Amino acid sequence: MRKSPYFDKMLGQNSTRTRELNNLFSLLSKKMGEHIPKELIEKAISFLADKRDVTIDESRADAVAPWCYQEVEWFCNQLQTNENIMKLCEEFISITGNSDNDKKKKRSLIKSVYNILEKNEQLQGLYLALENNIDIALHGRMAASGLMKPLDGALAVAHVITTHTVDADIDWFTAVDDLQELGSGHLDTQEFSSGVFYRYASLNISQLQENLGNAPRKKALEIASHVLHLMATVVPSAKQQSFAAHNLADLAMVSFSDIPVSLANAFEEPIKPGPGFIKPSVKALHEYWQAVHHGYGLNERCAEFAIGHEPPEGITGKKTLENLKTWVQADGEV
Repeated sequence: MRKSPYFDKMLGQNSTRTRELNNLFSLLSKKMGEHIPKELIEKAISFLADKRDVTIDESRADAVAPWCYQEVEWFCNQLQTNENIMKLCEEFISITGNSDNDKKKKRSLIKSVYNILEKNEQLQGLYLALENNIDIALHGRMAASGLMKPLDGALAVAHVITTHTVDADIDWFTAVDDLQELGSGHLDTQEFSSGVFYRYASLNISQLQENLGNAPRKKALEIASHVLHLMATVVPSAKQQSFAAHNLADLAMVSFSDIPVSLANAFEEPIKPGPGFIKPSVKALHEYWQAVHHGYGLNERCAEFAIGHEPPEGITGKKTLENLKTWVQADGEV
């Protein structure tokens, strides 16, 4: 979803996920090198990632992390304008050991930088630098050391499951050699299957607001409507040249609730065909929603867009996906 054209158009630039710090340094130098000296970019990456030399080919972070250009650029500006932060950064980079005492010194230096930013009322700038990177706000970021700010992801996405039992089929395929007189250039097999899938995700609106620098709920709801669009329309890209599995969702349901509730248990007993799998799957989903909704007395507002299916009592029906997105943007009030 985060690599789809829709995400790029409606939600903006993705973060760059990498642990290859030398390649990141080269990329940022091309993007920011005209107005920020490369040595500042190098220092900023080193301090953010807690790595000494990011220019060598072997330079890697311990784990893949999402990098936001605005955040690195913001910190470069702090290094340019504040001598104390520059001094602390250089002292941090000069610590080459990894003993407990060295780690304690580095934590102390990071705390000192935070204190300077807070004293100058600039700490919010570090968080606001992430405001335009919705990718990180949605999916979060883990950071164990350095100045890079860790974030709890607002979006949780479950593994997609089929609503019924699936048996794999075998596809015999050939790669045709047009200049070979007989036979094929390559012959092999691969497994494939088809099914009705249930896809579930939960979005913590309050967490999303916090991750965006305490953005208004209206902005978070607009992002939520785009997440809905992505959930309903984006499918995995692998093997699409062979199978062209560009299937849109037959049903998209949204619930505003105090707690996230997956309906995957509706398919704990595999759906039997009758006729097909879509109709009995939708029926099982609706019945399980009603059981959970009434059984737990959930305080929720629920709406859905479905192709050829009527919603049960308690769920507001929408004729189009755009109508459902508008309902989300209006906080479930229309």
